[in-house]
Formats: sequence, structure tokens, C-alpha cells
Amino acid sequence: MYLAMNRFTVPLENAAEFEELWLSRESRLHELDGFVSFHMLKGPEEEGRILYASHTVWQTEEHFRAWTRSDAFRASHARAGQNRKLHEGTPRFEGFRAIQEIAATQDA
Repeated sequence: MYLAMNRFTVPLENAAEFEELWLSRESRLHELDGFVSFHMLKGPEEEGRILYASHTVWQTEEHFRAWTRSDAFRASHARAGQNRKLHEGTPRFEGFRAIQEIAATQDA
């Protein structure tokens, strides 16, 4: 498993617009090989800012890397510069490879 995360620091006055931008995005991630899941996470508010993280899980790091080189990736990010910048600085990318997984058991 590979987890790809981007963290965003959003001024409180931009939070509603930032959330709407993400919630209204058309996603085609579910069509990609190796894609497992996506979450947009809202973290704590501190000093007039809210921390958000986009959290994508892939079967392998290579599946994630293949997506970043794909037409689907370019299409999904094509309009990123056209929107008013709602977050501070650049998103902070963090990638993680799983070294252990413990899953919930399914009751029969």
C-alpha cells in the first residue's frame, strides 16, 4: 500500500470556498489501475487557519507514480492555476509506504 498526501494551510476566511472547490471536483480516480481510496480531511483550526489534507491510497507506489505521469493527472490539475489561490504557500506532499496493515475483521 502507498499513501500520497498533500497538506494545505487555509486561512479561515477561505475555508468554505476551499471545501466547495474540492467537494464539487469531478474525480476519475476510481477508473485508475491501483487506486484504492481518496479522502479529503479537515484538521484543526489554529491561529485563524485550518489544516486540510488530501489523502489517496494506492496499491503500490508505482501505481501512484504512473498516475502522476498520466493524461488523467494532467487533466485533473489543468485548472489548478485558474482558481483563486485559497491556501497559503504550496501544498506539502508526503508519501508513505505501508510496513504494516491491520484491518477490521468482517463478521459473517
